Amino acid sequence: MRSWTDTLRFAFQPVVNLMTGGVAALEILARPEGGDVLAEARRDPELDGRLAVSAFRAAVRKETLLPLHVNVFAGTLADLGGLQPLHDAVREAGRMPWEVTLDVCPPYAHVPRRALLEAVSAVRAQGFRICADGVGDGDAPLRLLTDLAPELVKLDASLLARPAAVRAMRVLCDELGALLAVEGVETEAQYAAARTAGAQWAQGELLAPPARLPATDVYLPAGSPGVPPAPRSGPPVRQFVRPAALLPTSASAGQVRALLTGSPEVSGVLLVDRDGVPVRSVHRSRFLLTMSGRYGHALYADRPAAKLGDVPRTVGVDATAWEVLDVVAVGGRGRTSDDVAVVDAHGRCVGVVRLADLVRALAESRVEEAAGLNPLTRLPGSDAITAEVDRRIADGRAFALSWLDVDHFKQVNDRAGFAAGDELIRAVGRVLSRAASGSTRVGHIGGDDFLVLTDPEALEGLASRVLDVPWAAGGRPVTLSLATVLCPPGGVPDHRQAAACLAPLKEAAKALRGASWVLGRAGAPGHEVRRGSNRAAAQTG
Repeated sequence: MRSWTDTLRFAFQPVVNLMTGGVAALEILARPEGGDVLAEARRDPELDGRLAVSAFRAAVRKETLLPLHVNVFAGTLADLGGLQPLHDAVREAGRMPWEVTLDVCPPYAHVPRRALLEAVSAVRAQGFRICADGVGDGDAPLRLLTDLAPELVKLDASLLARPAAVRAMRVLCDELGALLAVEGVETEAQYAAARTAGAQWAQGELLAPPARLPATDVYLPAGSPGVPPAPRSGPPVRQFVRPAALLPTSASAGQVRALLTGSPEVSGVLLVDRDGVPVRSVHRSRFLLTMSGRYGHALYADRPAAKLGDVPRTVGVDATAWEVLDVVAVGGRGRTSDDVAVVDAHGRCVGVVRLADLVRALAESRVEEAAGLNPLTRLPGSDAITAEVDRRIADGRAFALSWLDVDHFKQVNDRAGFAAGDELIRAVGRVLSRAASGSTRVGHIGGDDFLVLTDPEALEGLASRVLDVPWAAGGRPVTLSLATVLCPPGGVPDHRQAAACLAPLKEAAKALRGASWVLGRAGAPGHEVRRGSNRAAAQTG
């Protein structure tokens, strides 16, 4: 008699980090050839528990090193009081429990609340991470959601039609210390809506359909921004994080050798403690060279691999590429090719970065940056600013976008000469560059037009720097006009709409007399005059 395992197959669907474009994890999905094993599992907790173990073992057989998401019904956890067989399977495979996230699935109705919370506490104590799945289209009460305190919340894509609800869920997730994901993303419009509403992760047919083999290639719509660049300190290290090859600190040299010889793409292994904190770093070439010596295998195969490792080099997940290079530069030259472990706030490894990736990316960014700079002011063009606008929108951050230009600049050139006009533009550019500290970004989009992106609280200081000082070209006094649109979280869907809101404000600023500043708010009528006077009033006064 055939059992349910004989016809059951599994598929793998990437969960994508919307900020980096990389694959954050793989969800393991049951694909029975016949019958409805999931309906049976919902009624039979023992079956659901065995299904979770089978899903994990299917991933192990595929030798993927990515973090995994395993589905389990809420009722199963409450009934069984935990998932000890899954914990045992994870340990037997040499993986760490914190690499596995349990997607706790509805229904929650009729599930004993106390029993569920006690079971979640038990599996979390074992090291597993918790995801509240099916939120928004299921029956998860908000009270239960806050009590679960999940590390991840997955929203159904249908909720994207109600962006206010998604933004509210992002606020709740921030309070809980959880990430927000959207599942079931099938169109580019849904993808854009997810990013605009503040979702940090996503999965769905658009990005990557479920596949028989674990995959890291995903589709990202054109223009998808990555992590906000920091021009003075280099791109964030999160852009370059790769999955880490991890083994427990108790692993033998033979186990490390088996992993390296079976995975030629792995450049090194990190030995981590029970909490996932890197303790030793094993470099591929140096390790295999030692093991391949005359007596290497006999001497070391059964000994702890930690004896052949080095102190790991680590950087925080918020570090920049330049900071990684600083870490690499410390110590002997023999370790310059070692992977650098990227750790979270608790010191747990979230991945590794390779020096070659960093060097290549930094070189390319310098070439691209140089090509995009305005030759007169050495400031970037509009593309850099609009890309940053889209990133801040996706992050759910409030921002202010300003347009600055010289009043009657053609007359300035005609009367003072183009050389004086060029020097004026360079002087304005220098002042703006000096003001571009912290999160302020400045772009020269051509002629006498500048774009400035900053936090709303930095506006007054910026305006004072450029408007409350005398300007002149060829000895003739000159005034500047500034137009600003304030964009709250969710106020605009993309940089195009922000620019559209800014255009009438610029026109209003140019209609004022003297140095002018007009301030408006996205989605709100009218504007506020912060500097300048009405021309008609000035003529009749």
